[in-house]
Amino acid sequence: MKSFQRRGFFQGALAALGIGAAPLAAQAQAPRAAGPGRAGFLPEYCRAQNYRSLKQSSHDPTGGNSDRWPIPGGQSYEIFNQQGPGVISHIWFTISAQSPLHLKELILRAYWDGSEKPSIEVPIGDFFGLNLGDYVLYESEYLACSPGKSLNCYFAMPYRTSARMTVTNEGTRDVGSFYSNIDFMAVDALPADALYFHAQYRQAAPNVAQQLPNSKNPDGKTNFVYCETHGRGHLMGVTLGVVQNKEAWMGEGDDMIFVDDETRPLIIGTGSEDYFLGSWNFGGRENAKAFGYHQYGAHLIQSPERVGGRYCCYRFHGDNPVTFTKYLKHTMEHGHANDRGDCFYSCCYWYQDKPTTEVPALPAVKDRLPKVVPA
Repeated sequence: MKSFQRRGFFQGALAALGIGAAPLAAQAQAPRAAGPGRAGFLPEYCRAQNYRSLKQSSHDPTGGNSDRWPIPGGQSYEIFNQQGPGVISHIWFTISAQSPLHLKELILRAYWDGSEKPSIEVPIGDFFGLNLGDYVLYESEYLACSPGKSLNCYFAMPYRTSARMTVTNEGTRDVGSFYSNIDFMAVDALPADALYFHAQYRQAAPNVAQQLPNSKNPDGKTNFVYCETHGRGHLMGVTLGVVQNKEAWMGEGDDMIFVDDETRPLIIGTGSEDYFLGSWNFGGRENAKAFGYHQYGAHLIQSPERVGGRYCCYRFHGDNPVTFTKYLKHTMEHGHANDRGDCFYSCCYWYQDKPTTEVPALPAVKDRLPKVVPA
């Protein structure tokens, strides 16, 4: 069942990019025949396609079985480089590293159309929804971690002239084996309204607990920020890791999304667990259970509502990406009216009309490692 849903996502994404069995203009102009002979009864995957399927991987060019790249501590490796228009459709990694902290030490960067600044700049663990640096098995519509510690991404990533990806080992110990398969499609051209994929890392370790007047926070000025960007595009979602620094429920913070107005949020939710489409503290101190579905989940819940409690959550907006025409800031309260000082580690995913955006500098490795910070 899942494969059909993913296939449907890609057909929709490719249709939006103008890639499919026939030009969009021809599809729009050709009337559908009535009855069983009409083309609409055929699934898209059994119709002729007009792209070329390709892959770049870590295969052994000698024909041997050493199908991996070593990445020594402090060094970078280019894992993808393609010229011409295309779309990355799937990324798969698996990693054998000396350091147990490698999911926070390795940085994934992607550059579209020759840009000097990356549109993706995220620790690999956070990019794949493993925001606290531990492998957790789960499956969502766009990200997954499978048995054997394999990492998968299904976000479509279009580019007009070129694409480049690198992995940098910011740790001191070597990555002995970095395995990679990146599937992509070469196309003749992309339509003018095709947007670029972005992913941005943020953290607050810890958030600063506050006591706002009357415990009210109408404007969200001191919220945790998932991303902030100028341009036109749409928000696809977030992943978030939380380490609790004090007892009790950490998730009373509302989601607040600023759209084309930097002064007040346009979209305001009812609580963190509600934004991640759970409810009632995910089950509470004694009964919380991890869960994961196509567009939302809390795939890691350890020691809930206790000092040192750990959560990994995700929420995607594939049903209704949040559109913006000039400005987006996605935020969330840390506790009700920002009254908690827990540690947040997040990745935000969106599409935008320009291939780069200004992002905060990545914290040093030692500061990215999840930890309890007692009040």
